[in-house]
Amino acid sequence: MAAISSWLTQHPEFDRVCVYVELGVCGALEDRPALASMLLDLEDGDCDLVIIEKLDRLARDLMVQESIVRDLQRRKVRLVSVYEPDLCSDDPSRTLIRQILGAIAQYDRSMINMRTRAARERIRARGERCEGRKPYGHREGEKATLNLMVDMYMGGKNPTEICGVLNRAGHKPRGGQYWFPATVRKILQRVSV
Repeated sequence: MAAISSWLTQHPEFDRVCVYVELGVCGALEDRPALASMLLDLEDGDCDLVIIEKLDRLARDLMVQESIVRDLQRRKVRLVSVYEPDLCSDDPSRTLIRQILGAIAQYDRSMINMRTRAARERIRARGERCEGRKPYGHREGEKATLNLMVDMYMGGKNPTEICGVLNRAGHKPRGGQYWFPATVRKILQRVSV
């Protein structure tokens, strides 16, 4: 955002600005809420310029990128990349460079996915958990409470009694203020006591 703000500061002729941000959405997808919203807003014809920080922020898939660029060109909307100027001109050399950068972004995304998948497989091979929310007892400070729960259960206390002891002693669960029997029961089942 800082690069776009800086660009807009240098170009004060653009006084009306709409901001579209994709949070946690893969750039390889065409079906992105902020992108769809922007394209709908462009239908009015009030906008003739789209500013992006870098080309890989528009898309990390070459076909998706070129589809978006073609759609913007069809609407007579200029696309400006702050870090890669003149990428969307009609010059064949600039088009080639844009497509090469798009292919590199797609390759980079594929390599990241491959490395992530390999790392997850190595973690699973060691018998460790690598996806989803980490179980209670994994985070710092939770191990002592988990051990206390197990000790009380092995000593004959039921989940309701364990909750009472934990709540009175000021032990907080991960996502709330008070322990409940169902939560304690689920944690104890997971640790197989």
